[in-house]
This record gives sequence, C-alpha cells and structure tokens, in this order.
Amino acid sequence: MASFASAPGENTPPDAVAPRDSRPDAPTSVSRLNETIRGFVSTWGSVWVEGEITAWNLRGGHVFGRLKDAGGDAMISFRLWSSTLQRLPDDLKVGDLVVACVKSDFFVKTGDFTFTVSAMRHTGLGDQLERLERLRATLRAEGLFDPERKKRIPFLPHVVGLITGERSDAEKDVLRNAELRWPDVRFRTVHAAVQGDRCVPETIAALNALDADSEVDVIVIARGGGDPQTLLGFSDERLVRAVAAASTPVVSAIGHENDHPLLDDVADLRASTPTDAAKKVVPDVSEQRALVQQLRSRARTRLTQRISHDIAQLEQLRSRPVLRSPESLLTPRSHELWTLVSRGRDIVTRGFDAAERTTVQLRASLRALSPGATLARGYAIAHLDGGVIVRDAAQAPAGTDVTITVADGSFAARSGGRVAEDAGGPS
Repeated sequence: MASFASAPGENTPPDAVAPRDSRPDAPTSVSRLNETIRGFVSTWGSVWVEGEITAWNLRGGHVFGRLKDAGGDAMISFRLWSSTLQRLPDDLKVGDLVVACVKSDFFVKTGDFTFTVSAMRHTGLGDQLERLERLRATLRAEGLFDPERKKRIPFLPHVVGLITGERSDAEKDVLRNAELRWPDVRFRTVHAAVQGDRCVPETIAALNALDADSEVDVIVIARGGGDPQTLLGFSDERLVRAVAAASTPVVSAIGHENDHPLLDDVADLRASTPTDAAKKVVPDVSEQRALVQQLRSRARTRLTQRISHDIAQLEQLRSRPVLRSPESLLTPRSHELWTLVSRGRDIVTRGFDAAERTTVQLRASLRALSPGATLARGYAIAHLDGGVIVRDAAQAPAGTDVTITVADGSFAARSGGRVAEDAGGPS
C-alpha cells in the first residue's frame, strides 16, 4: 500500500500521518486516512481559477455550485458561505464566465473534496462590477434606496410615460399587455438608445421631458435584457441620480428576472420584465370589474344581514309582554294610584274632622269666656264717654251720663250716685 506520510517540509499534523509501512494485518483506519489527506490538502494555498458556472444552488443562505473549465470538461465543486455571498455581485447565475478565488477543502467524515470561494467576479467585467458595487454602497449610504423616499404608483394613471428603444420588443410588450389590461390607457413614448454611449444622455433627456409633462402620472424605463456589459448604462451614476430627483414615480423594467442594475434600486418600483411593468402599472379592467361586483355583493350581503338582524331584534322586542300588552304595565300602577289617592283622601278627611272638632271646642270655650255670654246671663256693662268702663262707683258720681250695655243693645242713663250696700252684697 502507498505511504500517506507527509512530505518533508510540509506542516502536516503528527497525528494525521498514516504509517509508512501498512500491512494487511495492521491496516490504518478510514478516518486516519482522511485526516492524512486533509492535512496534506490544508497546506495548499488559495488560487484564482477561471471557468463557467454550471450549478448554483442556494440552501440556507449558502451557495453550493460547480465550476466547469471554459476550454474543457474538467469540473470542480465549490461552496460559498452567506457572509461571502453578501460581498459578491448579486447577478451571478448559471452560465456566467467568472474568475474565482478558491481554497481546497477535504471533508474527513464523507471523504468529499471541494473548494471554498472567497471571491468571485465576472470575467472581463470584474473591475467595472467592483466599481458598481462601491457606487451601490455609496448610494445606499446616502439613502437613495430607502423605501421611505419611494413614491407611490397611481392606481390608474391617465398617461403613462415610456422610455425604451425604438421598435424594440420591450416597447411592444409594454404597450400590448397594458392595452389588454386596460384598453383606454394612454402612453407617451420617448425613444432612446438603450445601450452604448448614447444610452445615458438620451435616457436622462427623455426622463426630464416626461417628468416636466404635467399629464404624465408615471414613467416606465424598459429594456429587453442583455448581458451585464450592455446593461452598464442603467447603472450610471448620472442616470441613477436623475431618477432619484424626478418628481414623477419611475418604474424600472430593465432586462430579465436576474438582471439587477442600480436603476432597479433607486426606482420607485422594480419590474422584473417589461411585461411585468405593464401589469404593475396598469390595472386589469376585468379584475377591477370582478372586484367591484364582489364588493357590491359583499355590501348587499352585509346590508341584508343587518336588516334581518334589526328586524329580528324588533320582533323580539315586540314579543315581550310589556310591549305586546302595554296596559298590563299600567293596570297595577292605576290600582296603586287609586289606593294612594283613597288613602290621601281619608287622611285629609280625618284631618278636617279633627280640626272641626277642635274648632267647635275652641268656639265653645271662647263663647264661655266671652263678655256677651256674661251679658246674656243678665249682666250689664257701664262705661263713660270715651269708652272707659266703670269699675268703681266713684267713677260715676251723681249726675254723670253713662252708657249701659246689655245683651241685646245699649242705652243711656245718668248716675244717681252711690247706692247703700248691705252686708249681703248689692241690692
């Protein structure tokens, strides 16, 4: 059996070295064999390789893929950790030619050999893509990508501004799909170069013209996809800042699903394709009619349910005894009122009778004490002029005119002087 001992000068761990002389009666273990291989592989440094991505599988935030030699059939497997993936261009996909910095790795448990990627970029576009990523980070730091600054797309725009290439498939896709969804939609189309040196200035000029048009409610910038090189114009800083400064909402519809220029980040809405832009900007009239019908049906159902509920409540209230026969509530009250009135009348009557008896008693007492009662018994009152009552005979000497009051009236008399009295009292 071949020896797996480390070569002189290599930093292989001592416990990972397999015996030099392996015999059938004393074989080495699989794990020690794999540890030996891993110790040998771990001494290899990183290397830049060029190839074509043939597999790109995203699992758990990490990428597991394969890289094929562009000029042959040789192939390697690689893995790309999520922390590294965040630093790479986000448009890497199957079929791209790339250069990657890889480091070999051997799994002791499974015996699999793979490479870990620490950097990757498109072939020929590496420097440009790196500059774009730096620009992307700068614009993001300025807040141009913040969702809070993005303007809302109108529900039904009166006029849609369209910036696209002349007689392009993108223009046909947008117009055809928009008219299918809402036949009365109006477009104001401005043609511009969608690649090359004229792309940026012409697109900015078209954007400014449509943004200044008060009738345009939303602007769509559309292109039918392409390789990263042809899409570089839509990542130009001048165009990106012009879109950010526009007062009219801007929809980006550049390329296909995997294409991602900087225009997508700064636009108020990103559409994956020109067809998708038409669907997002223009509502579907059939869907809206169905929605209106559905809402009307729901409103009718809710109103019917509410009326039925109120009728049921009213019937329930009407079925209660007090409302079915209101007099049943008044009858006991009327009896109670009659009782209270009778009781009050009795109390008042008894009070009057008691007061009347008291009055009679007081009248009798008053009559008994009245001077008139005394006069009625035969007494008389003599008084002088001025109403002075004669209480002593000396008050009326002989010849004095006095007035005598008796029970039935008064008469005048003249005093004859004091009359002699005997021991038994007056005569």
